[in-house]
Amino acid sequence: MSLEKGLVSAQTQVPECVAAGYVDMSTGMLLAVKTLDSHPQEVLDLVAAATADLFQGSNVRAIEEMFKKRRGVTDTAHYFQEMVVFSTNLIHVFLRGKKNKDHALVLVCRASANVGMVISKSRMALPQVEASL
Repeated sequence: MSLEKGLVSAQTQVPECVAAGYVDMSTGMLLAVKTLDSHPQEVLDLVAAATADLFQGSNVRAIEEMFKKRRGVTDTAHYFQEMVVFSTNLIHVFLRGKKNKDHALVLVCRASANVGMVISKSRMALPQVEASL
């Protein structure tokens, strides 16, 4: 299955999903996107950059290092695996890849969706999207 088909599958599984994207955070590139509406390329590029900042920005890395130090953790694993952002009309779900920690699945759903189902179905979609690479 192609990455685009993986995103279409994720979009159909996640309740009221209006957009799905897959980001390579090491390059800041949006590898693929599937949306119900068209969006300017500049907006899509900003989504990719914002995703990288959310998971790997300098402040986030500093917080992760503080947590590791306090808990005596010496590995290089990331603490932040998922983030959910609520905007006026949308729910934005960001999931760090399990197979590749520099990749992230981004799903955008209408705010009317059941948040628990959005998170649950998003988690279920991640392995399928990763397998499509």
